[in-house]
Amino acid sequence: MFSNASRLTGLGAAAVLLSGTSLMAATNATATTDLNLRAGPSPQSEIVDVIPFEGDVTVDQCIADSQWCAVSFNGTEGWAYSPYLTASLEGGETVTVYENTGTLKIETYDKQAAANTGAAVGGLSAGGVAAALAGGPATIAGALVLGTATGSILGEASVPEDTVTYIQDNPVETVYLDGEVVAGAGIPEGVELTPVPDSDYRYVTVNGVPAVVNADRTVVQVVR
Repeated sequence: MFSNASRLTGLGAAAVLLSGTSLMAATNATATTDLNLRAGPSPQSEIVDVIPFEGDVTVDQCIADSQWCAVSFNGTEGWAYSPYLTASLEGGETVTVYENTGTLKIETYDKQAAANTGAAVGGLSAGGVAAALAGGPATIAGALVLGTATGSILGEASVPEDTVTYIQDNPVETVYLDGEVVAGAGIPEGVELTPVPDSDYRYVTVNGVPAVVNADRTVVQVVR
C-alpha cells in the first residue's frame, strides 16, 4: 500500500499532465461496475476511492493507446480503467470510453509522458504485471452497452458471510494483473488460487483487492 505522500504525488502528477495540454470539454461517463479510483494509471497504484456501479464521473483526459483515463468522482481526482466506463454520444447511443475516445472528443496525451510521470509514483511502467484479467471488458461492459447483461455475465453470487470473513482474516500476497478485478472477470491460468476450507470457493488478491473465485476461475465477489 502506498503512503499518503505517494497518493498526493500521484494526484499531483495527474494535474501536471492535465495542465500540460489544452483541454477539450470534459466528458461525463458512468461506471458499469464497482470500479477502483486509483492514484495513478496502473493496477499497482493506490486505491483512493471506489466508484460505485452506475456512479457518474467526469473524464478529463485519457492516455493514447492505453485503457486508463484521468477522471473526477465526487470531487476526487484519480485514474479509472476505462473499459468499465460508458458514455453517451450526441445521438443517444451508449458506448464504452476506451474504444471511443476520439468519437467522444476526449483529449489524449502520449503514453511516454504518462509513463515518465507514472514511474515517479510506481505507476504505468512499474513491473510485476503477470498477465491480463480475462473476459471483463468484452463481456461485462460490452453486454451492458448492448443491454444484454445478466446475473451470470456479471458474476453475481451470494457468497456466505463466513467465507468472506475467512478471506479477510487470512490475507494472501497480491498478484498484479493488467486491468481491474471485478465480478465476472476471469483469473488467468497459472495464477495460484487459495482454497477456502469447507467451501467450493477459492480466493486471490488481485491488484491489492481480495476476490472470491468459483471453480471456473471467475470472480464472483470483490471483498472490500
